[in-house]
Amino acid sequence: EVQLVESGGELVQAGGSLRLSCAASGFAFGDHNIGWFRQAPGKKREGIACMSTRDGYTGYADSVKGRFTISSERAKNMVYLEMSSLQPEDTGIYYCAAGPCRLVLTATPPPNGYFGMDYWGKGTPVTVSS
Repeated sequence: EVQLVESGGELVQAGGSLRLSCAASGFAFGDHNIGWFRQAPGKKREGIACMSTRDGYTGYADSVKGRFTISSERAKNMVYLEMSSLQPEDTGIYYCAAGPCRLVLTATPPPNGYFGMDYWGKGTPVTVSS
């Protein structure tokens, strides 16, 4: 059974940093790219970062570029999202998902929020206080 389990979300002050983790199981690590999405209260889900677990490619949405870093630890089947210079607008539920990076970083997010990723985690909440 494929599982993606996020952890690390918590309350943090503006300007602070946080590291989210995504534990992947049930599939070979190189078989799927892993992306991070977030959904702020009352807003649509957006893809913010993605990496290829095969060749190390990484990509970011403009909203997080330069502040967030996606990385992986293959031996542990883990993908991380290092977040710095956090702002209140970064508040939301953060999800990791397995699937093509072109779906994560699409310039035209689907209005219904269905990105077509293969697998999703249940999310971890991040709250940034001002």
